[in-house]
Amino acid sequence: MKRLTTSLAALFLLSGCDNSPGGMPPQTTPEVGVVTLKSQPVSVVSDLTGRTTAALSAEVRPQVGGIIEKRLFNEGDTVKAGQALYQIDASSYRAAYNEAAAALKQAQALVTADCQKAKRYAQLVKDNGVSRQDAEDARSTCEQDTASVASKNAALDSARINLNWTTVAAPIAGRIGISSVTPGALVTAQQDTALATIRGLDEMYVDLTRSSVDLLRLRKQSLATNSETLSVTLTLEDGSTYAEKGHLALTEVAVDESTGSVTLRAVFSNPHQQLLPGMFVRARIDEGVMNDAILAPQQGVTRDVKGNATALVVGTDHKVAQRTLETGETYGDKWLVLSGLKAGDELIVEGTDKVTVGQVVKADEVSLSGGKA
Repeated sequence: MKRLTTSLAALFLLSGCDNSPGGMPPQTTPEVGVVTLKSQPVSVVSDLTGRTTAALSAEVRPQVGGIIEKRLFNEGDTVKAGQALYQIDASSYRAAYNEAAAALKQAQALVTADCQKAKRYAQLVKDNGVSRQDAEDARSTCEQDTASVASKNAALDSARINLNWTTVAAPIAGRIGISSVTPGALVTAQQDTALATIRGLDEMYVDLTRSSVDLLRLRKQSLATNSETLSVTLTLEDGSTYAEKGHLALTEVAVDESTGSVTLRAVFSNPHQQLLPGMFVRARIDEGVMNDAILAPQQGVTRDVKGNATALVVGTDHKVAQRTLETGETYGDKWLVLSGLKAGDELIVEGTDKVTVGQVVKADEVSLSGGKA
């Protein structure tokens, strides 16, 4: 028994000779793969959604009431401005016009006779041929007749306008849609229901919405300031790219309080009338160029429980530090970093799960494809 105890003691002594001083294993500095960030010019784009509307649109409404006698167009036709579209029964308006014309002639005849009489009396009163009162009465009658001619002339013009309005004409040029009435229908002046709608399709608007936060961010970057220089590309509902490029015409001057968004209007040429009002489209806007942009590999950017973007970097003291980022659009496998990282930062892209904040590490530069640089 005494011999066994001695043997065990000897084994423990031998084991202790192999350990480092103090009985603790030697510590090694963990290695991480990093990418040194560089600033570069980046074209900033925004992807927004919207719908198309006709740049020119007008509802056809009657200005006088009556029975529709004829429809003078085919639905879907291209019409010219001023082209006759409907004919309203004009018999009562023609009669009113003829009556006004006769009243004008009668007034003109009276003014001719009475004003000649006033001239004669004006000469006779000098020779005491008529009394001064008679001369003044004749002059007053002439003036009243002249005023009556002006009134009858205005009534004739009004009757002529109403008669002309019995032919309902196209207010603008464009494609006319479905007619809401047929011959025999009774229409009234300025009724709520339009007879038809004409849309000019040679030029189209695309109304887009953007959050006010994005607009502020772009303007801080000195982008989205001169809208007329911004090019816009459309993707149609079937996934195809619209051949014509447009430009951003304006940005609404107010924010929609219910959605916190701002409306942008882009203008597109539509020579083949491929775009129709009401189409859902996706628009890509070229916002401009950021000359000193930072693009960070996505594998080096993570999200915390609140959804905030974070990254680990190696500081000048070789210690791991955490940064909170503000990111923009993605460019391939990289994030556009708006704040939180700068040129020269060593972003950890490999080994993030092996280190903690404040730990000293050894940084090895790696290429974006994954191997050591």
